[in-house]
Amino acid sequence: MAYTTIDDPSAHFQIATYTGNANFNTITNDGNSVLAPDFVWGKCRTTTKTHYVYDTIRGTEKRIEPDNSGVEDTGTNGLYIFQSDGFKLASGNTENDDGESYVAWQWKGNGGTTSSNTDGNITTTLQVNSTAGFSMGTYTGINGYKTIGHGLGAIPDLVMIKGRGSNGGAAQYWVVGAPNHTNFGNSASKHVFLDTTNAVMNNTTIWYNTAFTTTTIPIGTHAAINTTDGTYVFYAFKNIKGYSRIGHYTGNGTSNGPFVYTGFKPAFILIKNLDATQVWIMYDIERKSFNQDAAVNSIYASETSAEYTGASYHNLDILSNGFKIRLTDASQNGSGVDYLYMAFAHNPFVTSTGVPTTAQ
Repeated sequence: MAYTTIDDPSAHFQIATYTGNANFNTITNDGNSVLAPDFVWGKCRTTTKTHYVYDTIRGTEKRIEPDNSGVEDTGTNGLYIFQSDGFKLASGNTENDDGESYVAWQWKGNGGTTSSNTDGNITTTLQVNSTAGFSMGTYTGINGYKTIGHGLGAIPDLVMIKGRGSNGGAAQYWVVGAPNHTNFGNSASKHVFLDTTNAVMNNTTIWYNTAFTTTTIPIGTHAAINTTDGTYVFYAFKNIKGYSRIGHYTGNGTSNGPFVYTGFKPAFILIKNLDATQVWIMYDIERKSFNQDAAVNSIYASETSAEYTGASYHNLDILSNGFKIRLTDASQNGSGVDYLYMAFAHNPFVTSTGVPTTAQ
């Protein structure tokens, strides 16, 4: 088996940092490959503002916010053009306030081209990037225990579902499942909410104790994922050797924390304590140039707060084949605590031809 099928991860995932100008603002990527993003997740770094998510399956100017359970906002100009190597923002929105610093994480889907999937008993509209193990889809709920097709051809390693409309009331949480993760289980109803700090939970109205399959995601009767006429969007990921890794590690509670092998040098890392109430922590290589540098700042996916610059959250080494935790904080390294992580590559540890990449 090849070391990796993706020698240049920037063809499928890139990170852009930019400064807002309160006017039309073109954000251009600078990776090795040209990347026309289909899924953009961004955050202001310098002040308290909500995260923002846009994608080409719902269309421009339709924002959802990972840090809260609010419905889709269609009243903002926001991101109004997905471009061939980045995106363009309009004026008068929190994604582009004058002088503020931002970061945007971007994934490639299928260039905006969708297909109808009937693998489940609810039809989904899908975009699938099978090379990079990423799909996203929309569907309309039908009350009862149902399934939706995800198009990945393998059991997803992580799924995020968000209610878009007001149908279903206030319970529009971002539901996250990791069916291949030991602490979730493929045939259970364990989940976490991206927009809260809660530990892993068990609710039979989420996945209704039914297995994810290579073609479908089970959805129960919880309003956050399935209510009659409710509208939803989901993002699904599977591990791709040398490019992406969703897994778990156990903390040891010491400053010589665990090393987590990914098989690539990470560009992006998302971490969640599954055993206790803790924030979701986000790191990326664009905001971190050197290991243990004072500018190694974290962002909380579950919070609106500005980028955190305190020393207690930035002792993390990004290495050529993984990352190493170097702090004792319970958000990332409590003794005996189980952590979920999701990482995407800056470059693979070994190329498809067997050539090792330069070590960090």
